[in-house]
Amino acid sequence: MPEGPSLVILKELAADFAGKTILRAEGNSKIDKARLVGHKIKSVRTWGKHFLLELAGFAVRIHFLMFGSYTIDSRKNVVPRLSLQFAGERELNFYACSVKLVEGELDDFYDWSSDVMSDQWDAAAARKKLRSQPETLVCDALLNQDIFAGVGNIIKNEVLFRIRVHPLSTVGNLPAPKLRALVEQAREYSFEFLAWKKAYVLREHWLAHNKRMCTRCNIPYTKAYLGKTNRRTFFCERCQKKY
Repeated sequence: MPEGPSLVILKELAADFAGKTILRAEGNSKIDKARLVGHKIKSVRTWGKHFLLELAGFAVRIHFLMFGSYTIDSRKNVVPRLSLQFAGERELNFYACSVKLVEGELDDFYDWSSDVMSDQWDAAAARKKLRSQPETLVCDALLNQDIFAGVGNIIKNEVLFRIRVHPLSTVGNLPAPKLRALVEQAREYSFEFLAWKKAYVLREHWLAHNKRMCTRCNIPYTKAYLGKTNRRTFFCERCQKKY
């Protein structure tokens, strides 16, 4: 599942479609594709793991789920979920994803302050939301898109390793410095993820995710599917403290 930084890369790649008019809309998604034809793309935006094409009065929302993908100005040998075609043989194609229409203005629909990649990110608001759910496991809290929009499983595993917190710790038991570090690193690591992915070196920087041995303790990581989210988690039983 693409995480927030990967969506930012797509937003940058697709930025020049802003101002272009949709000439054809095809694919096997169940949205009213004919409604899109003739609309000009006002802006290309992201919120967390959502890729957004803003039109007049509504927007197209793409969620890539677990195995979604896209092509720009080229096509795969499969039927796309949505294909948008423009003048000059330009096109955007989306595959194996969820496609929905968001009615109204995006600024009324999305809380940009909860997006870890947004200029409007509000760390204080994130801490307040966390404190309101003290029984939540930190492994679930980091994947809560209402608090950390854009954070996915890789960022979760790396942040918890970085701040030395066991994934089965509860939010309410975290000391204040650890709670603050959790929020700070969710955003900081996301921007590092973005830089590393652009440089094609992301995997080289993984210290916990999909790794066998703890680089601090030189002992095997524990691998488990944890929390209500039941996502794959890598952690060290020695250096990541359970609160």
